[in-house]
Amino acid sequence: MDKRRFHRLAFDAPVRLIGASTHWQSKLIDISLKGTLIERPEQWEGTTGETFLLEILLSVGVMIKMNVVVVHFNKTVIGFRCEDMDIESISHLKRLVAFNLNDESLLERDLSALLAQ
Repeated sequence: MDKRRFHRLAFDAPVRLIGASTHWQSKLIDISLKGTLIERPEQWEGTTGETFLLEILLSVGVMIKMNVVVVHFNKTVIGFRCEDMDIESISHLKRLVAFNLNDESLLERDLSALLAQ
């Protein structure tokens, strides 16, 4: 049974994962209001629970920045939970989700679940 409360959207976009002393380029696989899944960069050696800044480039001048924590990873992907975003990034993410879900009621359900946490 799938325990996810948020719709995940497959979305191909470049990302930059920023750690305390280095950063990596990668690609977004999917995104929701509460987290992301990216391709694991070749040189990345993180751990579950580690925090990063994730920058997702949607288009020229449009970027989602989120403070994330690693919740799972394997040889090919890293899954993150979003811990914090600035208001501009929240606005970009909400528009992205609304456009791709194409159903206002699904977006409202996801927003309600997010606010309930």
